[in-house]
Amino acid sequence: MSVESENEVYRDIAPTIPDDSGAVPTSAEARAKRRIAALEGELQTMREQRGSKKRKTTYYVAQGRAIRRMVVLYTNVEDLIAENDRRYNEALEDDLAMNSTTEQDRLQRGYITFAQALPWLHGRLTKLDIDECEDMIKKLKKGADAARGDDTSTLKDLIATWINQDFRPSALLRPDDKQLRGFAHDVCGKLLCPAEWDWNNDRVKAGIRDRTSDFIVSENSWPLFLYENYSFDSTDLEKGLFQSKILIQAFKAIFTSPSSAKEADGDGDGADILECNRRARRALNQVKVKTCVRFALSSISSWRTVDGDFDYESFWNNIVDYFEDVPGPVAQRKVDKLLEWWTRKIFGKNHRQDLTPEVVSRMSVSALAEQRRAQEDAAFDSE
Repeated sequence: MSVESENEVYRDIAPTIPDDSGAVPTSAEARAKRRIAALEGELQTMREQRGSKKRKTTYYVAQGRAIRRMVVLYTNVEDLIAENDRRYNEALEDDLAMNSTTEQDRLQRGYITFAQALPWLHGRLTKLDIDECEDMIKKLKKGADAARGDDTSTLKDLIATWINQDFRPSALLRPDDKQLRGFAHDVCGKLLCPAEWDWNNDRVKAGIRDRTSDFIVSENSWPLFLYENYSFDSTDLEKGLFQSKILIQAFKAIFTSPSSAKEADGDGDGADILECNRRARRALNQVKVKTCVRFALSSISSWRTVDGDFDYESFWNNIVDYFEDVPGPVAQRKVDKLLEWWTRKIFGKNHRQDLTPEVVSRMSVSALAEQRRAQEDAAFDSE
């Protein structure tokens, strides 16, 4: 029977009593329409789910780029979360006398910074089920590692340009080649040399290049490139530490723009301060920058934790500890002063906090508004 004739049969008669199947006879056309509508609904749902999943993936990957820049350079995100969970469980058990190790304290500080950099993270970790959490963390880590790769690639090129411009070495560095960097290159070797040694001393230079036991280059020495004007005062080890031009250039290249790194001598001009303030001010300890600069100056071609006797992860921890694990108020004041110096170098001077209502009331915008109100009052009184 054709569809038309079947429709004609069911058009004007009441439904028959169902047979053993319990199905009331329906029109083939109606059944087809409903099936098509159902399939279209399923297709639309699939599209929405795919679009939602894609948006979540893009969002998490983009947000994850902050992790290696502002939170931790090496530590696994899972370890940060696990440490916070451990501490909270112990607090619930009233075990307040926790004897945390130095590494555990670092992890917890990392988790707090993590939650501050991504304010939505802590709540989402609580609400999502385990599979969703694992998927989110996987995407965050993808973004984190991509950002680290982008930044090391950017600095590899720019460091060569800055070295060539500022030092004018006889053997110019090539942006696309790292084989001639490291201690084989005279300028890179000087900047990588432990600050307590004199690179200009032929014995020191030969000992480092030959990797003798008397001149072991490790993370236990501050490299000269960390110091202002690349000079070291053995009587004051903190003088100029973390204030070098190449650090400022690297910070600007990563957190503002590569072009802004051209201006590193004076104070910052405040450009893009609203855009950059939130992400860059949190990172003013420039730990990631220092580590990446060291990598860019070296001759190793791929990112890794250990370069000869130099452990990058321990180097990272040494810098973090300098800023966050201070021995007392004297050291804290020096750290605060250093961060203020960095704020000025990146953002310029800003006195908006001094714009009190009393000060603003004496300025021309407020004065003009008051003048206009007074003129209106005078006109009203004269009528």
